[in-house]
Amino acid sequence: MKLENIYDLLILGGGPAGMAAAIYGARARLRTAIIEKGRPGGQAATTEELENYPGFGPGTTGPALSQSMADHAEACGAEFIKDTITSMELTGDIKKISGKKGDYYCRAVIVALGAEPRLLGVNGEGKFRGKGVSYCATCDADLFEELDVAVVGSGDAAIEEAEYLTRFAETVSIIVIHEEGKVDANQAAAERAFASPRIKWVWNSTVKEINGDEIVESLTIRNIKSGELSELPVNGVFIYIGTIPKTDMLTGILDLDPQGYIKTNEKMMTNIEGVFAAGDIRDKYLRQVVTAAADGSIAAVAAQRYIADKELWEKQVSGAKLPVVVVYYDPTDMEGTEKAGAADRFVQQNQSRFNLVKIDYTRNELVKKRYIFKENQLPLAHLFINGELKAVIEDISPENLNSWLDL
Repeated sequence: MKLENIYDLLILGGGPAGMAAAIYGARARLRTAIIEKGRPGGQAATTEELENYPGFGPGTTGPALSQSMADHAEACGAEFIKDTITSMELTGDIKKISGKKGDYYCRAVIVALGAEPRLLGVNGEGKFRGKGVSYCATCDADLFEELDVAVVGSGDAAIEEAEYLTRFAETVSIIVIHEEGKVDANQAAAERAFASPRIKWVWNSTVKEINGDEIVESLTIRNIKSGELSELPVNGVFIYIGTIPKTDMLTGILDLDPQGYIKTNEKMMTNIEGVFAAGDIRDKYLRQVVTAAADGSIAAVAAQRYIADKELWEKQVSGAKLPVVVVYYDPTDMEGTEKAGAADRFVQQNQSRFNLVKIDYTRNELVKKRYIFKENQLPLAHLFINGELKAVIEDISPENLNSWLDL
């Protein structure tokens, strides 16, 4: 493969996490591209009201903010590739992402594929999808003007989208599994919903079945306390009961939690070198646009650092003609730093036989990923010959270093 066909950074998914990553990656002068099968924005692009993104108040919409992010990323130099990803080869120095339109190669990957709505799994849900069953009020609300609809769920998305539906529907019945008055949404959204004359509440209940002929006509509701079944006449139902991460093709490749979300550290690093994850697809506490954008920014900076560290390592260690003494140190440890000076003197005395590379272990994530040792072991010295680790010295001293003269 030709060098000019390799991206520095490929971002899989064009939601807020992916676009924030693209902005940071492109601004760092990385050749950056987003692969996205649809329009940019992910779930954010289907959220009409978006009042809690810092710096943006009432009147902010998901589609508008998504378009602004996309324009910003493009202005920074990021490319947008419209394709559907079919497979990934993430191990090795160069990653390969295959899509329906072709193959793409890169040095680092940020997986930001997001999540998709969780299904109720009841009779009629599949049959009436697109015929009264919806997972996106922004997309479909206008189809139900002056009609009666239901919303299933009580989280932020459910309550906020129910409020949006009141602009179109005659009534909006919110079906909640909790006791009366208890919802999982933020307080501001809940208070607005409680005050809305068009919103009705069905407490302690779940949907047992979605009924109709050609389109949705009613829901069979089950009261979880009494077990009683009742019929709720509606023309549509909007389902907001959580999400499922889009990690099907990553099973067995990346470390996932029991729910299928990607495990990362605080720098968005996965278990594979050069692969990062950001946004709703990763294991995290809060899934919001603001946290997705933060994830993407962190992932891009970490990816840039990984690429730089890797290039430096390949130049100074893997590609070196002479054996290389690599000293890892913590700059905040003055005593240890002075102790590491023995390696400087050793290499100076044997310049024709060794090269020296000093690495700040606290800043080099590549080293931490490849060579796992505790920080209290620092300073530490490794000897590399032809790019391979041949010897380790945990106690750096002239005597121990001189033993490498016989290797």
